[in-house]
Amino acid sequence: MPGRYWVETLGCPKNQVDSDKLVGTLTADGLEPAASPSEADVVVVNTCAFIEAARQESIDTVLSLAEARQPGAQLIVTGCMAERYGDELAAALPEVDRVAGFGVPVTLSASRRSNARDVDVARMDLLELPRPPATAPWAYVKVAEGCDRTCGFCAIPSFRGKQRSRTVGSILAEVDALGAREIVLVAQDLASYGRDVGDKGAIVPLVEAVGARVDRVRLLYLYPSELDDRLVDTICATGVPYFDLSLQHVAKPLLRRMRRWGDGSRFLGRIAAIRSREPDAAFRSSFIVGYPGETEADHDQLLDFVAAARLDWAGFFRFSLEAGTHAASLGDQVPAALAAERLAELSELQDRITAERRAELVGRTVEVLVDEPGVARSHREAPEIDGIIAVPRSLAVGEFAKVTVVGAAGPDVDAEVA
Repeated sequence: MPGRYWVETLGCPKNQVDSDKLVGTLTADGLEPAASPSEADVVVVNTCAFIEAARQESIDTVLSLAEARQPGAQLIVTGCMAERYGDELAAALPEVDRVAGFGVPVTLSASRRSNARDVDVARMDLLELPRPPATAPWAYVKVAEGCDRTCGFCAIPSFRGKQRSRTVGSILAEVDALGAREIVLVAQDLASYGRDVGDKGAIVPLVEAVGARVDRVRLLYLYPSELDDRLVDTICATGVPYFDLSLQHVAKPLLRRMRRWGDGSRFLGRIAAIRSREPDAAFRSSFIVGYPGETEADHDQLLDFVAAARLDWAGFFRFSLEAGTHAASLGDQVPAALAAERLAELSELQDRITAERRAELVGRTVEVLVDEPGVARSHREAPEIDGIIAVPRSLAVGEFAKVTVVGAAGPDVDAEVA
């Protein structure tokens, strides 16, 4: 009987792509998926290290799986925490058999049985490894690794490295092999795809090429300064006018302390222009609350912006001080309690706006992709991130259908077959 594996993924969609590629490697080396972590011979935890809360979740997960695994099973920690804190993590977690960063070849015995073979759990370049076909009607595709920006709060370039864009050919080959009806393109700085190889604006022909192969193409993580008219038109032309804008804040002085571009006025102008071009456009963004030097006036600016922008979706995150970043050297730290109050105020406002935006859909007919029995999405909802559209369970998974929205509750809506 072949060895069995379990891969636990934490963090963002980019991590999910890495895990899919690890699964492809393990499967190609003769292992089979286990029904649960307690039945696996090899347990791999793909960790996140973006902020303190994510790191704590990663550690808690590792300890939980260490306790749940069967006797003799090997526990491997990889991903961002392994890359950033490798030796420190290995010393702190004696329960773990191996801590392996992204580029470290790790050879493991796949099983305790006599017919076991050794397999590589992490090879030199996850970005280009093959992966199994999609198990859902949609799939993430990572088009680049790393980031060339120097945002004051972010440590990711220190362990993910400089941006490395994949070739169009390798991306399209992966899209074809996945067999999904919706492809979600992801990267740390998606709109800058190709810039590292001197091909500025390469994201546009890439989106067009992917859009010619699948029913839907969606883009996640767009830096606002890169969202020019050509890219806006290209996104709208795909039939999925969904704009995930990495704004982080709107107060200009604070954005400069973050080493970020833009301000609230520019952002509102861009959103208004896109809505003029495509009234059905959906918007998502994320914001940092409590960055060093954030004043009450800055917070009020952000509240005013959220109220005016009426984004469909927004996430708010309390500032996490990351060693080695520009923000770690700044004074004027915002007290944690005050940052928590500001975050709660913003979240309450956005929850109300999101509920209102969803209620506006009642009575409208929309086209949805059925992800699983009774669960579907229109162009307004990114998978795993946004709300859902509840549909009759009779609709076939993986098919498109026209439905009429009949009710709304918070981020989710109910619909019937049109």
